[in-house]
Amino acid sequence: MVDHTHALSFGAAASDYDRFRPRYPEAALRWALDGLSAGGVVDLGAGTGILTRQVLALGHEVTPVEPDPEMRAQLDAATPGGRALAGSAEAIPLPDGAADAVVVGQAYHWFDRDRAHAEVARVLRAGGTFAPIWNLRDDRTAWVAELGRIAHLGDSAGDVAGRYEDFGPAFTPVELREFTHHTTLTPDEVTALLRTRSYWLTAPVDRRARIDRELRELFAEHPELAGRETVDLPYRTLVLRARRR
Repeated sequence: MVDHTHALSFGAAASDYDRFRPRYPEAALRWALDGLSAGGVVDLGAGTGILTRQVLALGHEVTPVEPDPEMRAQLDAATPGGRALAGSAEAIPLPDGAADAVVVGQAYHWFDRDRAHAEVARVLRAGGTFAPIWNLRDDRTAWVAELGRIAHLGDSAGDVAGRYEDFGPAFTPVELREFTHHTTLTPDEVTALLRTRSYWLTAPVDRRARIDRELRELFAEHPELAGRETVDLPYRTLVLRARRR
């Protein structure tokens, strides 16, 4: 069984999550959707709708599915025509063969994968695409690595290429593609972003205070950051993709 305690901790920070979490490069989304020019896409574990809105902007019909009621409320408020369905990767509230593609942004690592693979296969038409996507901070940049150390930002996605090599017998072999991009934020916005992470949200008050103090020191003292009004936070976007057999 998967422990969903951390996965369901984000609702309390839903507004900041939607405001500060990075978007995805358009090229990554087009590759994830594998040339699909139009059609029905399910955004599984849709959160506040960041990925939903980007896929809508590409001209697709999108059905967001999200278990957290606070995240669904934020999605509906922020998304034109938003109507997120209550459901999970292990229990998708859609009929068989309803989707041309299923995408997952920042959530696949929370799934009970065997059960989720069976459900995704059920709702996908034959030949449909399944594509989990992650934005991972690029800690090859020195200050980003220090940021991760301070805020205990070991990415829950882990080693995507090594951990998630297949989606089970209902799917073709998994393809992997990497894209790079960055977001420009003020130091206060970086701190607000980190406060939407599950580690900070579930940490005791004293640990939160220590993290905030060390972040202030990082931005005041690190040679790449001191005196800067904004910083470019680099990301690697990783996309896994397979087809329903």
